[in-house]
Amino acid sequence: MTRAPRVFDPSAAITIRGARVHNLQGIDLELPRDRLVVFTGVSGSGKSSLAFDTLYAEGQRRYIEGLSSYARQFLDQLERPDVDLIEGLPPTVAIDQHAGSANPRSTVATVTEIHDYLRLLYARVGVAHCPDCGRAIRRQTPEQIVASVLAMQKGRRV
Repeated sequence: MTRAPRVFDPSAAITIRGARVHNLQGIDLELPRDRLVVFTGVSGSGKSSLAFDTLYAEGQRRYIEGLSSYARQFLDQLERPDVDLIEGLPPTVAIDQHAGSANPRSTVATVTEIHDYLRLLYARVGVAHCPDCGRAIRRQTPEQIVASVLAMQKGRRV
């Protein structure tokens, strides 16, 4: 049985009503699903409270709630966030920042440990292109590679 490809529905949203976690005071939001959403604001404005203590906590709580009682006994139970309603929330993954060593070669991706996830995402979803001509690179068998090299003009660099 094959599954139909998932199509982006612009009307699909994560709806939050009456969020009262830490700094949040009755916040109502609609966030688009299947899109990258960024929370910005001054220190203490509730960005982490919304992202980690509300959305992530509720997503994890719902996931754990769906596991067998045997599996749940080995996991920490998360408290339900103080919110009136959360609808349309898919399973959640959170990548938290932490203070690491001050390596001059560190990037935001390596420090937050999202680098490995991005590599996996680009390897599975991305399409590689030739930097010279811009054509999409496709998988080739060894025989196809040999045939391509032999068909090249004599003296051309490979």
